[in-house]
Amino acid sequence: MLTRRGAGNLTIYFEGRALMARDGDSVAAALLANNIVATRTTALSAAARGPYCMMGACFECLAKVDGRTGVQTCMTPVREGMRIEREAGAHELSVTTWTST
Repeated sequence: MLTRRGAGNLTIYFEGRALMARDGDSVAAALLANNIVATRTTALSAAARGPYCMMGACFECLAKVDGRTGVQTCMTPVREGMRIEREAGAHELSVTTWTST
């Protein structure tokens, strides 16, 4: 018999709305359990995107979590009081210039 990690319920917030989540679930699983399927929109068409592969390979589940953008919600465990927001469009990337010595 399989058992879940943790047994308690947590409260997380999606765009200011309180949601129940289960301890041990990923953010993506908690959102899907609360009927939230879109975590971001695309840059060109503003099409809704959300959790797809649930294993960190596709990057469709990106969202803003506790003020940090570009978080893979399928790979991030829920924590009490966590704040999640949808991401809209593209974000600027920081570019590092590599030099050889």
